[in-house]
Amino acid sequence: MSTDRQAERDAIQAAMQRLLAGAPIRSTGALTVVQLAAEAGVKRWVLTHKHPDLRQEFEAARESVNGIPAAFQSLKAKAHDLETANTRLRQHNTELAERNEIYAQVIHALTTELDGLRAPRSLPSNVRRLS
Repeated sequence: MSTDRQAERDAIQAAMQRLLAGAPIRSTGALTVVQLAAEAGVKRWVLTHKHPDLRQEFEAARESVNGIPAAFQSLKAKAHDLETANTRLRQHNTELAERNEIYAQVIHALTTELDGLRAPRSLPSNVRRLS
Protein backbone atom coordinates (compact mmCIF):
# COMPACT_ATOMS: atom_id res chain seq x y z
CA MET A 1 0.00 0.00 0.00
CA SER A 2 1.46 3.33 -0.99
CA THR A 3 2.21 5.92 1.65
CA ASP A 4 -0.29 8.36 0.07
CA ARG A 5 -3.03 5.77 0.24
CA GLN A 6 -2.10 4.91 3.83
CA ALA A 7 -2.01 8.62 4.76
CA GLU A 8 -5.52 9.01 3.31
CA ARG A 9 -6.75 6.03 5.31
CA ASP A 10 -5.15 7.35 8.50
CA ALA A 11 -6.72 10.78 7.93
CA ILE A 12 -10.14 9.25 7.27
CA GLN A 13 -9.97 7.02 10.35
CA ALA A 14 -8.93 9.94 12.55
CA ALA A 15 -11.74 12.02 11.08
CA MET A 16 -14.21 9.20 11.84
CA GLN A 17 -13.12 9.16 15.45
CA ARG A 18 -13.44 12.95 15.77
CA LEU A 19 -16.88 13.04 14.15
CA LEU A 20 -18.22 10.16 16.21
CA ALA A 21 -16.82 11.77 19.36
CA GLY A 22 -18.49 15.08 18.46
CA ALA A 23 -15.16 16.91 18.19
CA PRO A 24 -14.82 18.04 14.56
CA ILE A 25 -12.03 20.41 13.57
CA ARG A 26 -12.61 20.85 9.82
CA SER A 27 -16.31 20.16 9.25
CA THR A 28 -19.78 20.89 10.57
CA GLY A 29 -19.72 17.74 12.66
CA ALA A 30 -22.67 16.18 10.88
CA LEU A 31 -22.34 12.44 10.54
CA THR A 32 -22.43 12.33 6.74
CA VAL A 33 -19.99 10.98 4.18
CA VAL A 34 -19.53 14.49 2.79
CA GLN A 35 -18.60 15.84 6.22
CA LEU A 36 -16.34 12.85 6.85
CA ALA A 37 -14.43 13.70 3.68
CA ALA A 38 -14.24 17.36 4.71
CA GLU A 39 -13.06 16.39 8.19
CA ALA A 40 -10.39 14.10 6.72
CA GLY A 41 -9.29 16.73 4.23
CA VAL A 42 -9.91 14.48 1.23
CA LYS A 43 -12.23 14.71 -1.75
CA ARG A 44 -15.49 12.80 -1.40
CA TRP A 45 -14.66 10.57 -4.35
CA VAL A 46 -11.43 9.53 -2.61
CA LEU A 47 -13.52 8.27 0.28
CA THR A 48 -16.26 6.65 -1.78
CA HIS A 49 -14.15 5.14 -4.59
CA LYS A 50 -10.70 4.53 -3.14
CA HIS A 51 -11.73 3.63 0.42
CA PRO A 52 -15.28 2.22 0.27
CA ASP A 53 -14.55 -0.04 3.24
CA LEU A 54 -13.94 3.03 5.43
CA ARG A 55 -17.11 4.67 4.13
CA GLN A 56 -19.06 1.51 5.03
CA GLU A 57 -17.37 1.36 8.43
CA PHE A 58 -18.35 4.99 9.07
CA GLU A 59 -21.95 4.42 7.97
CA ALA A 60 -22.21 1.39 10.26
CA ALA A 61 -20.81 3.39 13.17
CA ARG A 62 -23.24 6.23 12.39
CA GLU A 63 -26.15 3.79 12.46
CA SER A 64 -25.00 2.39 15.80
CA VAL A 65 -25.26 5.87 17.39
CA ASN A 66 -28.51 6.76 15.58
CA GLY A 67 -26.75 9.50 13.64
CA ILE A 68 -25.85 11.45 16.78
CA PRO A 69 -22.23 11.90 17.90
CA ALA A 70 -21.43 10.50 21.34
CA ALA A 71 -20.76 13.97 22.70
CA PHE A 72 -24.37 14.90 21.94
CA GLN A 73 -26.13 11.72 23.13
CA SER A 74 -26.70 13.19 26.60
CA LEU A 75 -28.03 16.40 25.06
CA LYS A 76 -30.52 14.40 23.01
CA ALA A 77 -31.74 12.61 26.14
CA LYS A 78 -31.97 15.93 28.00
CA ALA A 79 -33.89 17.51 25.11
CA HIS A 80 -36.33 14.60 25.14
CA ASP A 81 -36.86 15.00 28.90
CA LEU A 82 -37.43 18.73 28.50
CA GLU A 83 -39.92 18.18 25.67
CA THR A 84 -41.82 15.72 27.85
CA ALA A 85 -41.86 18.19 30.76
CA ASN A 86 -42.97 20.98 28.43
CA THR A 87 -45.87 18.88 27.15
CA ARG A 88 -46.93 18.07 30.71
CA LEU A 89 -46.73 21.74 31.74
CA ARG A 90 -48.74 22.86 28.72
CA GLN A 91 -51.47 20.36 29.61
CA HIS A 92 -51.47 21.58 33.21
CA ASN A 93 -51.64 25.18 32.00
CA THR A 94 -54.64 24.34 29.82
CA GLU A 95 -56.40 22.72 32.79
CA LEU A 96 -55.72 25.78 34.96
CA ALA A 97 -57.01 28.12 32.26
CA GLU A 98 -60.22 26.08 32.04
CA ARG A 99 -60.62 26.21 35.83
CA ASN A 100 -60.07 29.96 35.83
CA GLU A 101 -62.81 30.37 33.24
CA ILE A 102 -65.22 28.33 35.37
CA TYR A 103 -64.28 30.31 38.49
CA ALA A 104 -64.82 33.60 36.63
CA GLN A 105 -68.28 32.45 35.54
CA VAL A 106 -69.19 31.40 39.10
CA ILE A 107 -67.92 34.68 40.56
CA HIS A 108 -69.90 36.65 37.98
CA ALA A 109 -73.08 34.68 38.72
CA LEU A 110 -72.67 35.11 42.50
CA THR A 111 -71.87 38.82 42.16
CA THR A 112 -74.94 39.36 40.01
CA GLU A 113 -77.11 37.51 42.51
CA LEU A 114 -75.63 39.43 45.47
CA ASP A 115 -76.13 42.76 43.69
CA GLY A 116 -79.73 41.79 43.12
CA LEU A 117 -80.22 41.04 46.82
CA ARG A 118 -78.62 44.35 47.90
CA ALA A 119 -80.55 46.58 45.50
CA PRO A 120 -83.51 48.39 47.00
CA ARG A 121 -86.70 46.80 45.90
CA SER A 122 -89.23 49.00 44.34
CA LEU A 123 -92.55 49.05 46.11
CA PRO A 124 -95.89 48.89 44.37
CA SER A 125 -97.35 52.36 43.69
CA ASN A 126 -100.08 51.96 46.32
CA VAL A 127 -97.56 51.22 49.13
CA ARG A 128 -95.60 53.95 50.90
CA ARG A 129 -92.40 53.59 52.81
CA LEU A 130 -92.41 54.51 56.46
CA SER A 131 -89.77 57.00 57.38
